[in-house]
Amino acid sequence: MGSMFRSEEVALVQLFLPTAAAYPCVSQLGELGLVEFRDLNASVSAFQRRFVLDVRRCEELEKTFTFLQEEVRRAGLALPLPEGVLPAPPPRNLLRIQEETDRLAQELRDVRGNQQALRAQLHELQLHAAVLGQGHGPPVAATYTDGPSESSPLLQSLGDPHQDLRVNFVAGAVEPHKAAALERLLWRACRGFLIASFREAEQPLEDPVTGEPATWMTFLISYWGEQIGQKIRKITDCFHCHVFPFPEQGDARRAVLQQLQQQSLELQEVLGETERFLSQVLGRVQRLLPPWQVQMRKMKAVYLALNQCSVSATHKCLIAEAWCATRDLPTLQQALQESSSEAGVSAVVHRIPCRDMPPTLIRTTRFTASFQGIVDAYGVGRYQEVNPAPYTIITFPFLFAVMFGDVGHGLLMFLFALAMVLAEDQPGVKMAQNEIWRTFFGGRYLLLLMGLFSIYTGFIYNECFSRATAIFPSGWSVAAMANQSGWSDAFLAEHPLLALDPNVTGVFLGPYPFGIDPVWSLAVNHLSFLNSFKMKMSVILGVTHMAFGVVLGIFNHVHFGQRHRLLLETLPELVFLLGLFGYLVFLVVYKWLRVSVAGAASAPSILIHFINMFLFSSSPTNRLLFPGQEVVQATLVVLALATVPVLLLGTPLFLRWQHRRRRRHAGPQPVEAGEDEEKTGLLDPPDAPASGWGSDEEKAGCSGDQEEDKFVLSEVFMHQAIHTIEFCLGCISNTASYLRLWALSLAHAQLSEVLWAMVMRVGLRLGREMGVVAVVLVPVFAAFAVLTVAILLVMEGLSAFLHALRLHWVEFQNKFYSGTGYKLNPFTFTVEDE
Repeated sequence: MGSMFRSEEVALVQLFLPTAAAYPCVSQLGELGLVEFRDLNASVSAFQRRFVLDVRRCEELEKTFTFLQEEVRRAGLALPLPEGVLPAPPPRNLLRIQEETDRLAQELRDVRGNQQALRAQLHELQLHAAVLGQGHGPPVAATYTDGPSESSPLLQSLGDPHQDLRVNFVAGAVEPHKAAALERLLWRACRGFLIASFREAEQPLEDPVTGEPATWMTFLISYWGEQIGQKIRKITDCFHCHVFPFPEQGDARRAVLQQLQQQSLELQEVLGETERFLSQVLGRVQRLLPPWQVQMRKMKAVYLALNQCSVSATHKCLIAEAWCATRDLPTLQQALQESSSEAGVSAVVHRIPCRDMPPTLIRTTRFTASFQGIVDAYGVGRYQEVNPAPYTIITFPFLFAVMFGDVGHGLLMFLFALAMVLAEDQPGVKMAQNEIWRTFFGGRYLLLLMGLFSIYTGFIYNECFSRATAIFPSGWSVAAMANQSGWSDAFLAEHPLLALDPNVTGVFLGPYPFGIDPVWSLAVNHLSFLNSFKMKMSVILGVTHMAFGVVLGIFNHVHFGQRHRLLLETLPELVFLLGLFGYLVFLVVYKWLRVSVAGAASAPSILIHFINMFLFSSSPTNRLLFPGQEVVQATLVVLALATVPVLLLGTPLFLRWQHRRRRRHAGPQPVEAGEDEEKTGLLDPPDAPASGWGSDEEKAGCSGDQEEDKFVLSEVFMHQAIHTIEFCLGCISNTASYLRLWALSLAHAQLSEVLWAMVMRVGLRLGREMGVVAVVLVPVFAAFAVLTVAILLVMEGLSAFLHALRLHWVEFQNKFYSGTGYKLNPFTFTVEDE
């Protein structure tokens, strides 16, 4: 839990990797995922780095892998997941993988090409057979008189004047959507000197490209004259028609048809052998491609990491700088020694000081990941800043439940989240690609606690689908009131509303053991009672939450060595917050404890007392809660106002005095670097102090080595003025902001009540009148369930979630959390393995 409370200590290390062992060392670091490399070649172009050729070879292989993967998907197959943990392959294996990959790709291209050619040829034979088997038959010669005659001397040849009278044929197939346009164009272009017959093929044929069945239109065109024949051929070519020879004699057509069928059978056998060989090649691809893809991605990642290293002056080793958690330094050193043992020269790890702010590392589990994600969405914490996530685990579901309190709705949410938690290890659940499902699944533990806390607050509100439940006997007795007040039938007829007087003996028996008394659900002033209760509860929770955030800032000040902030910032903030709004909480609790039921009617108003507190006045009609209340209130207001100048001027003036004192006592302090390096071990802390990564206003105008020599009071004062105004005004606005707990809780309860009254109550009454309760309640309950899930669970749940998120980000975290850091992104192969 120490890592969750504050980010882990991270050190900057320098790695000296022998050239022969650099690749296995970085590969081992990728398997462990311990370090984040810093780019030492930021000024060098990506095309001028040492291992750019190796990266290009990996990218070329990835392109080939993509082609192979697409071929597998095209065949309707799926690539299996690689088994076990696959290490990055040695560089010498890259040539072997490349040769085998190229050979597989070439085989696939050749087999695919042969398959496409065979399919196209088989398709042509089948189309030709369909055309010959359609039974068009040669048409009878026809004579036309409304056009130029073929026997005209202009078209006659000198040898035989009647040779153009011979009828010629063009047969083929065309796509159905082109048939009408083809027939119309042929008739217009040839002026009717043809006879065309179009028929739909009896059976659909498989498309050679897509493999889907397609319908074709066969046609037979008879014409006279060579010029007409040329027009017909040009037109059919434009429509991409398949044209085949058409024998005039029936016997010849039958012979050709038999020959085509024989050729089709032979082609089908060859095509079957080709597809079997293709399946064998695809099988090899399925077996080899998944591990190759993982290994190649790892190899490329290793070379990209090596490109961030610089080369030593002797070109015998690579120098790398990386961030690493201090607790992982022994593991890092041992891994590098094991990886470089084969090279004969051991890799060296050296911890170096750094003035840059280290990255933030917070290790999470399945349970804490969603809560840490809520905090990181606001901003990643500064290095070793107090982490709000451990407290968010409790406060976030609780504040959500305050706005969503209902036993029934919370139980539904809890069961939904519990089902996801129980099924979290199933591959089908984890690998689901639906974005909405992945969002819910990622926050399953958050939903689980939100549902659990909603059940708890639902018992406090005594609401289950807006209905009150009498778990314990009520603390109010109607019978005692009726017996002692003498309620007669005439009195009951004249007074539809009856009041229970707690001053009457036996009417009020005592407070309800847990939650709201169910008798309040029958009262007409039920809403007024709940408004008062929930409004005061919201103020109490809000002030407590904000005060807790201010207290957490103490841990930041102590850790970063800024103890002056305890007196100049934290103490004034607590006095201002608790002196005003903490006192309001005290008045609420004091009134609850001291004012009894008998004196509730004459109880003083807390709101008037709080207003008079700032006006330094009193109200004669509003009696005091305790003796000396006016003096206490005036003292608290004066103390709260006195803390404002302390909060505004204390830190800037102290830093100015500290800076002058440091310059006055500063002197030359030579340091022997060689002796320090010899005495500093790998696990020893660096020389840079933790306060070097303190708040921004302390370093205003100061950066790097100039921090000790340069100090700008105006910038420090400006930062502190902004902080003072934000805190003082924020105490007022943030306290009012917590009233959203009251508003959302009231809205949820009223929506639930309206839904019950307009759906279930109507259905129950209708069923009683019709006498067929079961039949009527089925659709009524279905509508009630759908509306409950859609409106009350999804929409209201999302609204309460967003408001709870705002309360944590704005009202709670801004009291101590800056969120100006950056995450530690270690070099790891985890993504590649997944």
